[in-house]
Amino acid sequence: MARTALTVQTINRSGIAPAYTAAPVDGHSIQNSGLEFLHVKNAHTASINVTFQTPGTVDGQAVADRVVVVPNATERMIGPFAPGDYNQPGTAELWIDFSVVTAITVAAFRI
Repeated sequence: MARTALTVQTINRSGIAPAYTAAPVDGHSIQNSGLEFLHVKNAHTASINVTFQTPGTVDGQAVADRVVVVPNATERMIGPFAPGDYNQPGTAELWIDFSVVTAITVAAFRI
C-alpha cells in the first residue's frame, strides 16, 4: 500500500482551525521545505514511536532515522526538519512512520 500524503496547514496571523487525521498504517509523507512541524496526539494506552526517515549516508554508513517517543495520553510537536537530511532523494517529501496507529491523530503545520 502507498504512503498517505498529509496536507501541510500554513499558520497565519488570522489563525487557522487545525485539521487532524488518523495515523495510517503505511505512514505519511509531507512536503518539507524546512519550515514544517508535526503535531502528534497519542490517545492510545501505550507509548508510541514516531519515526522520521533519514535517507542519507555518511562515509557509506546509513544515517539513523530520528525516532521520537510520544507517551500515552500526551501530545508532541516535532520539527522542523532540514530538507538535506530528511527529504527523500529527488523529492521534497519527508516520510513519517508510526509504531501504532490506533487512537493516534496527526497534523502538519508550516510557520
